[in-house]
Amino acid sequence: MSQYYIVGDQTLWNPSNGASRLFMSQVGVYRAEVGLPSGFGLMEADECQIDPSAFAAFVDALLAWHGRTRHAVMATMAEGFVATVLALAEKANIEVNWQAAESAYLKTASDPDAKEWTAALRQKSRELTRRMAP
Repeated sequence: MSQYYIVGDQTLWNPSNGASRLFMSQVGVYRAEVGLPSGFGLMEADECQIDPSAFAAFVDALLAWHGRTRHAVMATMAEGFVATVLALAEKANIEVNWQAAESAYLKTASDPDAKEWTAALRQKSRELTRRMAP
């Protein structure tokens, strides 16, 4: 069994039920952290519609939140989820505000390696994009 994440009539991702359940649980956690709706609708008949406008705002807020996170364990736990969300954003043709994320990173980091941080995160999300079956 699997579930579908859809924007309009485009299927972005078709994960197994287990992966989908874990992902949606994390959506709730990070929605509370950033204080914005995620854009993910309810899972009905194994389909989840994504509101692209709300999702775009969530992606940018999540990325900025992740950039400000200096707690090593929190940053490590969040990295996989953030990369997954970025992969979905790419598949949905949503423009990500990398500059705001780099600014958030620079304001809180002791060393100015924001470009390296974003480059590594982009690479992880690209790898996931290739692995996410539509």
